[in-house]
Amino acid sequence: MRLILFVLFISSSLLGAQNNYPQDYFSSPLEVPLILSGTFAELRSNHFHSGLDIKTQQRVGLKVKAIANGYVSRIKISHFGYGKALYITHPNGYTSVYGHLQKFSPEIEAYIKKHQYEKESYQIELFPSSATLPITKDSLIAYSGNSGGSGGPHLHFEIRDKAERPMNPMLFGINVEDNIAPIIKSIYAYPIDANSFVNKSNTKQKLNLIPIENGNYVIKNMEAYGHIGFGVETNDRQDLAANSNGVYNIQTLVNGNKNFEIDFKRFSFDETKHINQLIDYEIYTTKKQRIQKLFKKNNPLSLLKPVLNNGFLNIEDSTYSVYKIRVADYKNNESWVTINIKGTKNSITETIENKETTPYFIKTDQTVNLKKENIAVNFYKDTFYDDFYLDFEVKNDTLTLHKNTIAAKKSFNIAFDISKYNDEDKQKLYIARLIGYNKYPIYSNTKRKGNLLTTNTKILGTYTLATDNTKPTILPINFKNGQWLSKYRYLKIKIDDKDSGISNYRATVNGKWILMEYDYKTKTLTHDFNDGTL
Repeated sequence: MRLILFVLFISSSLLGAQNNYPQDYFSSPLEVPLILSGTFAELRSNHFHSGLDIKTQQRVGLKVKAIANGYVSRIKISHFGYGKALYITHPNGYTSVYGHLQKFSPEIEAYIKKHQYEKESYQIELFPSSATLPITKDSLIAYSGNSGGSGGPHLHFEIRDKAERPMNPMLFGINVEDNIAPIIKSIYAYPIDANSFVNKSNTKQKLNLIPIENGNYVIKNMEAYGHIGFGVETNDRQDLAANSNGVYNIQTLVNGNKNFEIDFKRFSFDETKHINQLIDYEIYTTKKQRIQKLFKKNNPLSLLKPVLNNGFLNIEDSTYSVYKIRVADYKNNESWVTINIKGTKNSITETIENKETTPYFIKTDQTVNLKKENIAVNFYKDTFYDDFYLDFEVKNDTLTLHKNTIAAKKSFNIAFDISKYNDEDKQKLYIARLIGYNKYPIYSNTKRKGNLLTTNTKILGTYTLATDNTKPTILPINFKNGQWLSKYRYLKIKIDDKDSGISNYRATVNGKWILMEYDYKTKTLTHDFNDGTL
């Protein structure tokens, strides 16, 4: 009887751990079936995806509804990011977020435009009081759109806890059909130090991944010695969409013992930048593959659950080990990889290229200031995750600052002294990063103080001084010179700049400021005459 009671206690505890979030409190934000183009904590460029991207049938204008009672606690409108976004705080302490909206419900729209005209700014952030815009469950709050950094019409939807940490909305009963197991695309093995190797090599190795009949995978005849780790490239799909999405959980086991876990349940925005330490940043920047490292090294991510030895393996000579990787989606569809490891202390035939020829050694716990000719670079303490030897060269106003293969955890500063240029040219200079085979210049946010141009960046690579001699352009879209617009609903124009981009804009009619919404993807400014300002 004591054994039966013990088993029942454990089982109920596990079930409780799965159901400690309200399951019937929140409703769906849309009236259409929920089909996803993006999942929670999906790997994105420089960040984890903080919500669900819900498809809107390839169109804008679907009704967006409040998922529960509450009040509008924040409204943010920006050219980039979430575009038009609405935040609702609920009585149970959670906050729901709705992004990339086309427009808001009439009451909310009127409230926002009043403040936009007062501030004479399209971009705005407001924090209404709890009594200003109360919301009831399932009431209309907005219409879905494609605003901000959206790559196509959809609704970005989040649920955040009291600490403003985004959580997986599926934990709250938001249901999406999914009966498809995750896909394992590749596996890498990593010798961690100079005395370790995989398949007679001291460099990271892509392993031969063999599919087997049950939908899982196996890697045979791997030899290793010393301190090693693994990495996996994986994604998931849902039943009704062909998108490659993120997974929910990754676990590893060594000889049956749990070794490491990545739990994509919740994270905070101040840690999302550490995604570049989770992935193999060199492979990502050179091959555009996101290999998730299944070990923890200098990474504070709360998603990582290092159970045993931070996920590393210590392989000894004349041993046999079985390493397993389990990848699962939220609906518990799972895929397994089994790696059979033979411990063999053979001579290493391939070693890491010796980089110690460069005199510039970057230590993470020190500030490093480099200067040559008219260019200076300042790396602050803890700019990078690991110590490394840096390539640093200056020639003809061009800075070569290593390759973009090493992740930075915070920005560093690059400064160009432009005192040798005449005053007219100084006004047109900016700092650009050179990319691609043809070294195409991309504007890097540049500030000027006297004869110094500076930029803050997290990206290593090649930087140079560039000149912007081209004025911005303004072109009419729905009217021509001399045409009356009295019966028009909208005024539309296109603005563009070839080199450094649009910094700001301002539109007036008869000297009076008018609101123009800017869509940077189409480079379009739009005024709605229904604003009634004329």
